[in-house]
Amino acid sequence: MSFKIYTKTGDTGTTSLIGGTKVPKSHLRIESYGTLDELNSQLGLCRDLLTNEDSRKTLLEVQDRLFTIGSSLACDPVKEPKMRIPDLKVSDIQFLEAEIDRMDAALPPMRSFILPGGHPLVSQLHIARCICRRAERACVRLELESLEVEPLILQYLNRLSDYLFVLSRFTAQELQVAEIPWKPRV
Repeated sequence: MSFKIYTKTGDTGTTSLIGGTKVPKSHLRIESYGTLDELNSQLGLCRDLLTNEDSRKTLLEVQDRLFTIGSSLACDPVKEPKMRIPDLKVSDIQFLEAEIDRMDAALPPMRSFILPGGHPLVSQLHIARCICRRAERACVRLELESLEVEPLILQYLNRLSDYLFVLSRFTAQELQVAEIPWKPRV
């Protein structure tokens, strides 16, 4: 059975959360999971460009977790407990931390802030990190407005942005690209 990609139900600027609740497309919940979708797309590009197989596998795992988070955010929190949406787990955060530690052990210590750049892939990873931070900020705003965000989501996004920063450094080292230290004007 096939279905049409367009439904015309959003033509008036509203959409439905999982559970049926209608909200404006400008709703912070939509902004939050829309930003996660943007991040997921950017990570797909990064995964396509990476040659390190471990990093590619990790990003594929991260993309799966982002779908998990997005499905959680797309639910009406009042109706969500009745839905069977996959959950994020503490082990997902621990996985990112282990990857950060593994890569960080192979990197020289940072002696200054690092400017994004030096290679297109390194820059793409920094863009992903920035999108991740924006998604995290949107989820924090949801939580501050009492719109119920699972605390693990905030922790995961925070750790993911750290992971992406370290991955950018690790990738630069693998590509033998010098990091660009920030040298403030004096």
